[in-house]
Amino acid sequence: MKKILIIAFVSLCAGALFAQKYAYVDTEYILNNIPIYETAKTQLDDFTTEWKAEIDEMKSAIDKMYNDYQSERVLLTEELRVKREEEILEKEKEMRELQQKYFGKEGMLFKKREELIKPIQDDIYNAIKEIATEGSYAVIFDTANSLNMLYTDPRYDKSDDVLRKLGYKN
Repeated sequence: MKKILIIAFVSLCAGALFAQKYAYVDTEYILNNIPIYETAKTQLDDFTTEWKAEIDEMKSAIDKMYNDYQSERVLLTEELRVKREEEILEKEKEMRELQQKYFGKEGMLFKKREELIKPIQDDIYNAIKEIATEGSYAVIFDTANSLNMLYTDPRYDKSDDVLRKLGYKN
């Protein structure tokens, strides 16, 4: 009797493990169907273009300073040569600091991305979480970023459900 109960229990547990429900979403597809994401992405692109232009302008000025220095170097005294070299090095340092300020790990682009994109991503995550809870899904995969899924059955794609949960229509 004990063996029968153990076998029945193991069978139920094994059946429960294999009966898990799975689904997938494509967050890239979801994001591309949310108008405020496109607006945020455009704003980020505008900031990036503006900051890159500022850095490129600085680089051009440094290049000009260096070329001028190279052409005048033979005519300069040792003291003037050292002074000009220090000026060029200082400008290069300023440019690197500006690059860090804009594009560094904790730079302005990172902060703008956090400000504009993260709330949208959080909403998507919460909608996916609700769908997983309501549908009793054990796992929901994301096919957008290099998850190698060789075949997916469209009936398990919950991307449109996420959009509907967020209040958007495809």
